[in-house]
Amino acid sequence: MNLSASSKESDHDFARVRSYLTYLQDRICAAIEQADGSSRFGEDNWIRAEGGGGRTRILRDGAVFEQAGIGFSDVSGSTLPPSASANRPELAGAAWRAIGVSLVFHPRNPFLPTTHANVRHFRAMRDGETVASWFGGGFDLTPFYPFDEDVLHWHRTARELCAPFGGDARYEAHKRWCDEYFFVKHRNETRGVGGLFFDDLSEDFEREFGYMRAVGDGFLDAYLPIVERRKDVPHGDKERQFQLYRRGRYVEFNLVLDRGTLFGLQSGGRSESILMSLPPLVRWEYGYTPEAGSAEAKLADYLRPRDWLNELA
Repeated sequence: MNLSASSKESDHDFARVRSYLTYLQDRICAAIEQADGSSRFGEDNWIRAEGGGGRTRILRDGAVFEQAGIGFSDVSGSTLPPSASANRPELAGAAWRAIGVSLVFHPRNPFLPTTHANVRHFRAMRDGETVASWFGGGFDLTPFYPFDEDVLHWHRTARELCAPFGGDARYEAHKRWCDEYFFVKHRNETRGVGGLFFDDLSEDFEREFGYMRAVGDGFLDAYLPIVERRKDVPHGDKERQFQLYRRGRYVEFNLVLDRGTLFGLQSGGRSESILMSLPPLVRWEYGYTPEAGSAEAKLADYLRPRDWLNELA
């Protein structure tokens, strides 16, 4: 981390990031309401006792989305929690402020993938001065019945938005970071087909703020075409039960491995907003093994790091 560069961030810079994030939440909500065509987001404004607050928006029982949650938070504290300071001893005892937008959408149709996106900014302060700040975020896709066309579109969009910020080198690095971060170690599989993941970007405020905006704005370009292709694909109870079973793996990752969940809970965050990522319905089945050669069995080949753009093109 380049502390000398990140320390130049001003209160005005932080306000610019905050303004963008509230706009992003509004924009994505409007687009998802239009795509769903039936339900609308409800808003829950909340205040955090130690500092800050947020607005959590949930769409329930829609025509396309069984549940879609997108939250904006602006929270602060006097001391970093262990999950944030363990690898940064120089920040021990620093005050902090974190802002971000995070979303998880759980569609009704098993052929339409679950998706997650997050963009965030973090600032550590001591004696009123910024001592470190950085950007993080990304987006990833979790299909239950994968289509190569969808996976290609998702990763092509990711590569294109990386182009002004380091081109293929940035895409490849952040795609690999995503594969590694969303690896479910106790299952020996990835959470889905990946995307982008980044954290601790701090060397150039304007460049990395631009990249964060590109990722936030690019999410709809990556996801909405897949929604239109898959939301009405015919399916039956077999596919629904497999969707509910695979949602269990999503829950396992979020509760066992996700650093964002851990940070939120350790820092005294609002549990309802932190856990909005969990699906409304899910099931576990002991010793489940899909039938050999079935569509369900084919999923396993997608749950490993792959060079999607070269393998599927």
